[in-house]
Amino acid sequence: ILHTSDWHLGRSFHGTGMLQAQREVLDQMVDTVRARGVDLVLVAGDVYDRALPAADAVELLDTALADLVSAGARVVLTSGNHDSAIRLGFGGHLLDAAGVHVRTRMDGISTPVVLPDRDGGSVAVYGIPYLEPRHAGQVWDVEPHHPAVTAEAVRRIRQDAAERFGGPAKGAAGGGDTAIVVMAHLFAAGGAGSDSERDIGAERPAESGSGDLLVGTLGQVPVTAFEGVDYAALGHLHGRQRMAETVRYSGSPLAYSFSEAGHTKGGWLVRTAGGRVTEVESVDFSAGRKLAVLRGRIDDLLEGPEHAWAEDRWCQITVTDPVRPPQAYRRLKERFDGLLNFVLDPEGAPATA
Repeated sequence: ILHTSDWHLGRSFHGTGMLQAQREVLDQMVDTVRARGVDLVLVAGDVYDRALPAADAVELLDTALADLVSAGARVVLTSGNHDSAIRLGFGGHLLDAAGVHVRTRMDGISTPVVLPDRDGGSVAVYGIPYLEPRHAGQVWDVEPHHPAVTAEAVRRIRQDAAERFGGPAKGAAGGGDTAIVVMAHLFAAGGAGSDSERDIGAERPAESGSGDLLVGTLGQVPVTAFEGVDYAALGHLHGRQRMAETVRYSGSPLAYSFSEAGHTKGGWLVRTAGGRVTEVESVDFSAGRKLAVLRGRIDDLLEGPEHAWAEDRWCQITVTDPVRPPQAYRRLKERFDGLLNFVLDPEGAPATA
C-alpha cells in the first residue's frame, strides 16, 4: 500500500504555478507503483486545492488516476477540507468498477474496499472523508467537534469490521485475518503543522451563524481514537510524521510553504500479509524546484559564497540591515532568480505589538 495525501492539485506557490511540479511528482508515484509492486494507493484528502478546481487540475487528476491503475494499482481517495465532497465524488459508482474508489460521503464510511493479501489474508480499507463537526455531530447525535465525530466514525468502522470479518480490528481486542486500514483527514493531537495548512478547528462554519472560536483543542483528535486499527493513513498535515507505530501522516508530496523547506517529501509504503501489517517504510519523492530560506544583511547575501547553494532554488530572503538598502529586491533577484518572498526585518527596530 502506498499512503499519500494532500496533493492540492491546482495550487500556486507565492503566485507561481505548480502544475508541472505536481505532474512530475505524480509520475514519480506511478514509477513507485511499478517498481515496488504497489497494489493499492491511498490519497487521504485534499486531492484538489479548492472546492472549484481549475480545468487543468481536473485533467491532471484524470490522467494520474488512469496512469496509477494502468501501472497495476487500485486507488482509494477521500475528500479533505479543501475539496468539494460532492464534486470529487461525482461518478464514484462508475469509478469503482475501474479500480478507483472515492469515499466522500458519511454514509459510505462503513463500506470498505477489500483486497486479498499474501498468506491467505486480506485488507479492508475504510475511508473517512473530512467531517464537518457541526453537520456530522447533528447527523450522528454526538458533540459537534472533531474528536467526537471522529470517535463515532471509528466506532462505526469497528462495528462493521466485527460483523463483516468475524472480529474487530486487531490489537488488544484480537481479531481475524483481515487488516483494518482507516483513512482520515484531520489534525491529530501532537502533530507538527506548517504554514500551508488551512486551520480545520479554529472557527465554526459560516452556516452556523456564529463566528465564536472553539475552545481549547476541540479541533485536535487524540491518536488513541485509532486504537485497535491496524493502520491509520492520515492526511491534512504537510510534514511526513509518525504519530504512533500504526498512525502516520504521509505529508504532502510537494512543499507548499517555506516552512516546509526542511521536509523530505514522500509517503509511506505499508506491507501486509496474512491480514496483518508487517512493515512500514518511507518512500521519497523529489520534484519541482527546491526551497531556500535565507536571512542576513544584503551585502553578505549578495557576495557570500556560502549562499551559492540557494541560487537555483525558490527563495525566501529576510534582509536585516538597520536601514532599508536601496533597490534591495531587484539586487537580490539578480543573484537569486527564484526569489519569491522578500521580507524586511531591520536589526534594532522597535518591537511592535
